[in-house]
Amino acid sequence: MATWQCVKQCGACCNLDPAERPDLDEYLSPPELELYLSMVGEGGWCVNFDHTTRECRIYSNRPRFCRVESEVFQDMYGVEPEEVNDFAIDCCRQQIEGVYGDRSLEILRFNQAIRL
Repeated sequence: MATWQCVKQCGACCNLDPAERPDLDEYLSPPELELYLSMVGEGGWCVNFDHTTRECRIYSNRPRFCRVESEVFQDMYGVEPEEVNDFAIDCCRQQIEGVYGDRSLEILRFNQAIRL
């Protein structure tokens, strides 16, 4: 079974383009939605994403909606804890392919990391 894990220096999830996520208001509270939209910078990238290091500048203090945690996924998306692994894998794969492409180094690294 594949096990989800974040791949360092990927950053696909830092592409916050609201046009790509029309249902934000369905799972973010009004204050979270306001924070989310305030984080969207040039080209839809998070203003806290460092394009040189490809890392988050506020990682330890990142908002709840940036965290892959059972409690967050259950509250935001109604995903049961035993389903979080598969849900996170699907979300990452979809986001990485959408941002970088289905033959990108990032998707290859992700697939290798989760052992597919």
